[in-house]
Amino acid sequence: MTRTLLSIIATVLTFVTTACATPPSSSNTEPPTMNHQRPRQLGFTFGTLPAGPLNAITDVAGVTVGHTTLIEGDAIRTGVTAILPHQGNLYREKTPAAVFVGNGYGKLAGSTQVQELGTLETPVILTNTLSVAAGIEGAIRYSLGHPDNQGLRSINALVGETNDSYLNDIRALAVRPQHVIDAITSAADGPVAEGSVGAGTGTTSFGYKGGIGTASRTLPAERGGYTLGVLVQTNFGGDLTISGLPVGRALKEPPKTTDDGSCMIVIATDAPLSPRNLKRLAARAMLGLAPTGSYISNGSGDYAIAFSTAYRIRESGLHEEPVALLANRAMSPLFQASVEATEEAVINALFAATTITGRDGNTRHAIPVDRVLDIARHHRVID
Repeated sequence: MTRTLLSIIATVLTFVTTACATPPSSSNTEPPTMNHQRPRQLGFTFGTLPAGPLNAITDVAGVTVGHTTLIEGDAIRTGVTAILPHQGNLYREKTPAAVFVGNGYGKLAGSTQVQELGTLETPVILTNTLSVAAGIEGAIRYSLGHPDNQGLRSINALVGETNDSYLNDIRALAVRPQHVIDAITSAADGPVAEGSVGAGTGTTSFGYKGGIGTASRTLPAERGGYTLGVLVQTNFGGDLTISGLPVGRALKEPPKTTDDGSCMIVIATDAPLSPRNLKRLAARAMLGLAPTGSYISNGSGDYAIAFSTAYRIRESGLHEEPVALLANRAMSPLFQASVEATEEAVINALFAATTITGRDGNTRHAIPVDRVLDIARHHRVID
């Protein structure tokens, strides 16, 4: 056989082997195209305050969001979502922050230091229950890798979770520290991918497919002119209600579900708030779960994390620049914004989520949007 013929045969064999190989698993840090219509576009309303231009947490200037989505084989359906308050060195330029616990049946690593000191020094990481350790390691490795952090000996990573084990083989510990770093480094401003992405890949909401949702509110000038954004990781149950309609009951064939689960809520604002008032703001986000039909069951871990981008706190403890903090009496409009944006973010997650089949063939179906619209039209909630 000539060398030319041998070369041709080798090329063909290589092509056939590649074409017949098992497709690689998906580990995706690129946000999918947002090709669905959000509830607001379909005519639903949530409160009275106007949404920001993107109706997303990234309407707060400087805030970025990144996802790593893990869909591997028949059983891995999970991921990581990272929220960054700013693009600088978060350890050297901390942001004021607070945590509020609605129901503590969950794992929010790093929360006690945030409560004690009132500062956030890493990106906020969301993932699944058994991957909190990977979330911590990833956030720490990212922080240690910053060139200005040489000699760093302590870092407080803030990592929250929900349990996605119905769809995801959670015992496989598929999330690795590099996936967390990938989510952080891919974080961007602009539209935020929602639904079955990142930390919401394997979650359930009201028996349907849950996921990541986001929304925002802008205050009129006479009420401060501030922006507030919310991002949620929804994995909880209850009696699904949308814009006051008992949608769960009206669908008549609710999926088999449990009211247990969890919801992580991340709140960003450009209002200059003290950690004490940030905690008050975080507490109001829990009121935003109630209009969706949640009553925060015994087995639901519900946490809210709030931070302000209005100023930074250096290691010396000094503000980056003098800033006048809002007084208590100026908080009410922001409380309203927190409630409204949280409610809408939860419903946005539902409408964006896609049907997912995972572990043991378990399936969570996307909410039947067309039927929900029929119910809303029947009750004249939308046109």
